[in-house]
Amino acid sequence: MFGFVPVFVVGFAVLSVVYVAVSFWSRQVRRRKLRKRWEEEGRPGDRESYVEAGLDEYDDSFRRKLILLVYLVPLAVIVAIIYAVNYM
Repeated sequence: MFGFVPVFVVGFAVLSVVYVAVSFWSRQVRRRKLRKRWEEEGRPGDRESYVEAGLDEYDDSFRRKLILLVYLVPLAVIVAIIYAVNYM
């Protein structure tokens, strides 16, 4: 009856690793773009404070929250497959 629990635990662990990796990657891409923009805008002020202010803005952005789809999309696909197999 509870044979699916280990599958969900392992799946959650794998998706958590993917989430952390995508989050770090996305943050590094944003950092790189902010440094490039700082160079293009004529170096206004201190670079590190400019980048940190941009990253603080990024942390509250909708784009950052979209990374949570790493959890939701596979779950939706699994639910759709289970429904299709059992009820169609």
